[in-house]
Parts: sequence; structure tokens; C-alpha cells
Amino acid sequence: MKHIVFLIFILWAGSVSADKPAYRIFNADGNPVDFHTMQQVLEAKDIVFFGERHNNPIAHWLQLELTRHLYNHAGDSLLLGAEMFEADDQLILQEYLNGRIAEKNFKEEVKLWTNYQTDYRPLVEYAKRHGLAFIATNIPRRYASMVAKGGFEALESLGQPAREYIAPLPVDYNPDLPGYKRMLKMHHMPGRKSGSGNLPKAQAIKDATMAHFILDHFKEGSLFLHFNGTYHTNNKEGIVWYIRQKAPHLDMGTIATVSQNRLDQLAEENQGLADFILVVPDNMTKTH
Repeated sequence: MKHIVFLIFILWAGSVSADKPAYRIFNADGNPVDFHTMQQVLEAKDIVFFGERHNNPIAHWLQLELTRHLYNHAGDSLLLGAEMFEADDQLILQEYLNGRIAEKNFKEEVKLWTNYQTDYRPLVEYAKRHGLAFIATNIPRRYASMVAKGGFEALESLGQPAREYIAPLPVDYNPDLPGYKRMLKMHHMPGRKSGSGNLPKAQAIKDATMAHFILDHFKEGSLFLHFNGTYHTNNKEGIVWYIRQKAPHLDMGTIATVSQNRLDQLAEENQGLADFILVVPDNMTKTH
């Protein structure tokens, strides 16, 4: 009997090792957790940031799953927002959510990302079905481009109507934040075009603007779920840093997405990136 039990165990262990898991989740300390545990922690937060790899299908699927769970928990107090929509498209986005315009018009007039249909449309349609607010939080790319070329000073030339779509000026900026320093270092690496060093400032104006519109729509008792590239919230910098300058009392939770060759443990360099780290195989298929 013992031999039979041992054989069954060997066969089970072999099947587990031969499996190909699509993802694993770890906490900040590198301990594995399941999706349900992560959901329970995040539902108690004021703001949750799901940091994604833009072309990763697993991250996009889990974004929708997390949205469903948080809606079941928070109901109409759930707010959605995303980097993928620019603030000057909010009116058109809202008109579509309210059923005032057809999807055809919405797609023609909003500056949609190339992977909208597969990756972000499910989130928008979920919000539409359930009557949830969906906030376009990002700065219009033309203004971020101005900062990349001329620094924050370039925004001073904008009139008041344009300033409605960006964080209030002047914008706080801490060049010593590790994320911005790494970005500047990468920009000056051999083989890359030299520039004025404004790239981290362009990132910062995006972070500041997203933080501004999140706080502008957040209400006490609500739960704001925001979707953004993982670099915008890794190590609780970027958007999180800007929100803390204005509303340090808010309880924020973060998810980071990383790719690794092995999923059995969290690589040391990925520990501490967020409250929860979503690890996907580095050979995972891409959405675009």
C-alpha cells in the first residue's frame, strides 16, 4: 500500500513540474500568494494601481477579473481610470459610456491605442454595462512631447483651455526619485541619441496629471482602480508619489507586472516593486 501511495505522489509531482503556469503572484517580500488573497487586500484600499506590461495578455485578463471582483465588493462606488485615455478625450468617452454616441463614432474620434480592441475595450464595455465612471487621466501626448523637448517651462505658453487637461502648474518635480534617475541614465546610455535630459520630466508630467485627475474624481468611500504602465507606479513612485504630496491619508495598493524565465520564485531585483508582483513567463505571447 505504501508503495502505491508513493508512486501516486511521484506521478503527481511529475505532472506539477511538467505544467506550464501562465502566471504567479508574489507579495512585496517575495512570498507566493493567490489571486483571491490579493483581491481581499486590495478591496480595502482607497486607490488601487494595476501596473501592466502594455502588450501582456495575462495582465489584461487579470485586470478585467480584478475589476469584476472589486465591483462585486464596492458596487457603484467603484471608479475606473486609465493612462490609455487622454484627458481631452473625456467628453467623448463619457458620451459613449452614457449611450449618447455609437461605438463607431467613439473609435473614430478618441485617440485609442493600437491594442484597444483586445486589451482595453473589455474594461470600457464593463464600465458601460454597469454604469461605472471611467476617467481619462493621462495628459494629451502633444503636451508631454512639449515637456520632452523644452522642459516644464514649455507648458507656460499654454492658454487656460489647454491647462484644463494637465496638472496645475507649476508641477512639483523630484529628480532624485530613483525611477526618474534610472530613466535619465538609460537615456544617456551608449547607442542612444543624446538629448536635453527632459525625458524624466515628460514622465513626471504624465504622473502628475494622472494623479491630479484621480484625486479630482476620488470621493471618500469610493474605490478607484487605475490601469497604467507598471513603471508609473513601481516602487510606489510616479503617480503614487504625486498623490502622496496632496493626499497622504489615502490608502493605496499597487500591482506590478514583470516577466521572468522562471515562475517558481520572485527574482531579487523584482522584490519590493509593489504590494503584489504579477510574474508572467518571458516567452508569453504578446497582444501587439
